[in-house]
Amino acid sequence: MTVAENSRDFPRLTTEEKALFKRDGVLIRRGLIEPERIGRAIDLITGRCGPNLTTDVIRDWTQRTFAPDLGGHPDLLALYERTAVPYLAEDLLGETVPINAVQIQIRVPEQLFPNVQPVKAMHVDGVACPHLDPGQLRTFSLLVGVVLSDISDPVAGALRYLPGGHHTMARWFSEEWSLGMTDQVPPTVDQQDGVPFLGIPGDILLMHHLVPHAVGRNHLPFPRIMAYFRVSHPAHADQRLRALCDPWLDYPPLADTP
Repeated sequence: MTVAENSRDFPRLTTEEKALFKRDGVLIRRGLIEPERIGRAIDLITGRCGPNLTTDVIRDWTQRTFAPDLGGHPDLLALYERTAVPYLAEDLLGETVPINAVQIQIRVPEQLFPNVQPVKAMHVDGVACPHLDPGQLRTFSLLVGVVLSDISDPVAGALRYLPGGHHTMARWFSEEWSLGMTDQVPPTVDQQDGVPFLGIPGDILLMHHLVPHAVGRNHLPFPRIMAYFRVSHPAHADQRLRALCDPWLDYPPLADTP
């Protein structure tokens, strides 16, 4: 099944949006996923996590994914597979590897679990992660984030990203970084706060893998819940190191975008 055969009813990316993504590395689509689909996902996650959250579980799941046994559940994969998101991803990447897992990330309220979830400093996913060997790379092409709870206040543990940071990171990876380093970003990036990604359930974030981002503590009384999908171009696995230095290697459709 190709994009061209089945995309006429979906909102495709405009030339202006592609140019914006090339500049900032980020696109946001509001209200893309219908409430019924969001509701089924939330019911699954809260039903699994609600009675099982302890300090040790939160620490473990924060490093991986909350409710790991639900990672392949059809109602969670449907947030990607049964929506317009794959078509938008293919507008950027041309081709994509099928998705078979979702990552659930929850920032729990500080007032309930103080100091259990530390601030995540600026980083690029899959490079020099504190819980991985520095020689390991677990990179991909495009991060898709689906908002599952109200994130209208930055202090709710909102993801913070650095617009245009993919250009800075590509230069750093090309000129200063080497495999095995424990630094995740250069000092100039590490010192920045970033822009908070705010939204309501059903909004989505499309973010270039090289855009550095951070996550703060949740100072509100309810959990912040996001579903993340890591999308790769089919050639990514064979060109991981080159893709760190060339931000558009995995993005053939954007080659001619100004």
